[in-house]
Amino acid sequence: MNPVTRRTDYSRSEWRSDATVHVLGTVLALAAVPVLITLTAFLRPEVPALVGTAVYGTTLIAMLLCSALYNMVGIPGWQGVLRRLDHSAIYIKIAGTYTAFVLLSGATEVPLVILLWTAALIGVGLKVAAPDRFTWVGFGLYIGMGWAGIVAGWPLFATMTAPVLTLIVVGGLIYTVGTLFYLRHRMRFHKTIWHVFVLAASGVFFAAVTTHMVQSTG
Repeated sequence: MNPVTRRTDYSRSEWRSDATVHVLGTVLALAAVPVLITLTAFLRPEVPALVGTAVYGTTLIAMLLCSALYNMVGIPGWQGVLRRLDHSAIYIKIAGTYTAFVLLSGATEVPLVILLWTAALIGVGLKVAAPDRFTWVGFGLYIGMGWAGIVAGWPLFATMTAPVLTLIVVGGLIYTVGTLFYLRHRMRFHKTIWHVFVLAASGVFFAAVTTHMVQSTG
């Protein structure tokens, strides 16, 4: 199915279910991120660790908030802008997540971070300049960035424990499986299901970042 073909006749129950997921995700992130940064300040008071968790937390909140605004706020004339912000924030969040892992690991894979932020900026440029073109390129960039560590991040993974690696793989799989529902635009509640997968994967990655921060202490 062409991913550009989208339903516009969402029922009230679909909108309410999707709004519930967004509100829950945003509230949880706003509550959890300050806790993570505070824990880092106590357990890993080094600048790289604090910067890494702060960047990650900021990009996580930005992604969830932009998604909530786009999917819940129906201001005439603003949907195009909010859609650009929503889709762009996903690239930024992926790069922000890798940034946290790298800086918590001692900044051993700075080139990987540079590569991912460059890819994120390219993705943002595509979404801002031509949101309705290069759909599959933009979608492929999401997936490629998410799994980039498999190709270029082995030195980074070597610094992680088995529980952290397991959480990363599980989170990546949840995101990837969720895209199957994201692409089914004719399916009822497909947006809600997709956003449930996003929220679940975000929670798993949050656990991975937190676990890595704690276990790499000292």
